[in-house]
Amino acid sequence: MKRFVLSLIPVLAIALGCSAPQTPGIHVIPQPLEVMTGSGTYSFAGAPVSYEGVDARTAGQLQNFATRLTVRTGKASPVSETLLEKGFSFSVDPSVPAEGYTLTVTGKAAKVTASDFKGFYNALQTIWQLFPAEWFGEGPAKGVKWVLPCVEIRDEPRFAYRGMHMDPSRHFWTVEETKKYIDVMALYKLNRLHWHLSDDQGWRVEIKKYPRLTEVGSVRKETMVKKNFDPYVGDGQPYGGFYTQDEIREVVAYAADRGITVIPEIDLPGHMQAALAAYPELGCTGGPYDVWTTWGVSEEVLCAGQEKTYEFLEGVLSEIMDLFPSEYIHIGGDECPKIRWEQCPRCQARIRALGLKDGAGHTKEQRLQNYVTSRMQEFLGRHGRKIIGWDEILEGELTPGATVMSWRGAAGGIEAAGRGFDVVMTPNDYFYFDYYQSEEQDREPFGIGGYVPVEKVYSFDPYERLTDAAKPHILGVQANLWTEYIATPEHLEYMLLPRMCALSEVQWCAEENRDFERFKSSLEHTGDILDQAGYTWCQYVFGKVGLQ
Repeated sequence: MKRFVLSLIPVLAIALGCSAPQTPGIHVIPQPLEVMTGSGTYSFAGAPVSYEGVDARTAGQLQNFATRLTVRTGKASPVSETLLEKGFSFSVDPSVPAEGYTLTVTGKAAKVTASDFKGFYNALQTIWQLFPAEWFGEGPAKGVKWVLPCVEIRDEPRFAYRGMHMDPSRHFWTVEETKKYIDVMALYKLNRLHWHLSDDQGWRVEIKKYPRLTEVGSVRKETMVKKNFDPYVGDGQPYGGFYTQDEIREVVAYAADRGITVIPEIDLPGHMQAALAAYPELGCTGGPYDVWTTWGVSEEVLCAGQEKTYEFLEGVLSEIMDLFPSEYIHIGGDECPKIRWEQCPRCQARIRALGLKDGAGHTKEQRLQNYVTSRMQEFLGRHGRKIIGWDEILEGELTPGATVMSWRGAAGGIEAAGRGFDVVMTPNDYFYFDYYQSEEQDREPFGIGGYVPVEKVYSFDPYERLTDAAKPHILGVQANLWTEYIATPEHLEYMLLPRMCALSEVQWCAEENRDFERFKSSLEHTGDILDQAGYTWCQYVFGKVGLQ
């Protein structure tokens, strides 16, 4: 049974008190839990904004809303800290679920209730999508009919974790570009930004205890051209960039004001060649190392046999915890070749000292990685934090309390949930947004390969093949956007949108509310919004291919 629109009987439509017989379409993404439509509209130019009992952060957002109403409509929208019967009103109702809200629009007012900041902020995103798309432009908008459809909405999310990943390690994104990414995440009610801040090709976060991480590790001497692995071809252009700690704090605060928690990733013990270029003594061979100029998986990893490696990791993670208040810290754990450990006397001595053995389908070197993971988990745990790692951390023995991010398909997530670990589903065959999104790939920007169209994103079932006992361990869903072959903001946005809109419905909507044809019909309005807001987006769903 589809529950995405429940039309009101005429008597209830009259009760909403709407002022005109014609109602605009309801095109909100992600689709709210319950939508009851009336007839007619509410004309809101010059409407006051009132609130009562909300926290300071919510009050600040509502004051910003009133200011923007004034600018866009050309009529002053005064603010009241006492609830008014007319205009936009926002009041606290503790019974509304976390991040949820109710919205009632009549011919005279628009009323919102929520129990927390995120609920009020999510309600604003719905209201804005119900506005004419011109709302998302800049400066005064002339000739726009500023009306809301009369509607009653009750809404709440399906999953608490609704993530999107961003990779500045391969190609760097400025603070302003990152904020623009956060803005569109907030519009579609995502609430976790997974920020991939370190990799073989670049270290992107200032660590004061280890200044060479950015002095040396943030700059590669060139970048491989397309897929010219053998023979290798580089572009001859030095490439770099990093975020100062003040810039990190700025982004974290900006995201928090939009209901988004930033989860940092420091990938370990592999994908560390940029760090080794800065501190070669942390590797098994002692180097020298260069920040990697090619794509793929480097064999150069942190030496797990020496204590200074753990001192280094704890020093880095201590500063990361100071910068990021998130409960979770992502420690990577993926694609860590073991060839250096197999040949390293210190790593082999550590293996013997720990009594690690081959067996049960795992090598002693894989178990050494378990040891690295458990030490970082214990260290972070002492500071009240939890780890997330890619599904490779399941290999061997994983300490209880870790959270698994399943990227190599859904199998790792299914295994982890079955073993009692919490899981974020992010399978590459559904949610790798660096994959092509049309079948006419020769007309799309050059990419890594693969094929994940918007329909495929939309079709994912986070609970498929899970037992009832395992389902509560699925915290939510995330998509990943790796940027080896994505070097411009326009290309980044093109790969993100509208697939992130489809992702948002997988994350937010009750299963019975998901309907691809209804979603597709809403994409036209969303496309108008994205155009007004200055985003580049893929229009293949409408038969258009390539950057427009």
